[in-house]
Amino acid sequence: MVNQKTRSLVLTAMFIALSAVGAAIKVPSPTGTVAFDSAPGYTAALLLGPSYGAATAALGHLFTSMFAGFPMTLPLHLLIAAEMAVFAAVYGVLKRFNLPLAAIAASFLNGIVAPASFIPFPNFGMGFFTAMLLPLLIGSVANVILSAIVYKAIVGLKHNMDIRQEH
Repeated sequence: MVNQKTRSLVLTAMFIALSAVGAAIKVPSPTGTVAFDSAPGYTAALLLGPSYGAATAALGHLFTSMFAGFPMTLPLHLLIAAEMAVFAAVYGVLKRFNLPLAAIAASFLNGIVAPASFIPFPNFGMGFFTAMLLPLLIGSVANVILSAIVYKAIVGLKHNMDIRQEH
């Protein structure tokens, strides 16, 4: 039998690869950095745990910003990657209590709190927040919903397979 840690690392690598693919599927935005890169990170947080989801989500954002040419400079994208790691971890932790609540929290954090975190920065302010709010909120909700659907499908398949093995 495969070691659980090895299994988790292999699945994380798969989710990271899926993040790179998702990074190429863009949601129109002023920066070009809103994409489907975080759905695999959120899914990893639900299936494998908060730390695996955090690593996947952070790398997913870096793929997206790299594909867009790192608009706003690399250091700011490292900050966003750190935010994404926290948001995915929160999603994975809150799922233990209530998946819809976790989905709402992750959507709020990534769709509203993330762009608001740039208000204090010179050259960003309310203009950046206003420009990014709608595309980022739409992208966040879409990524979170996609992750919840995939999670439910995988858990349902696993449950069905377990039942078949019992009979």
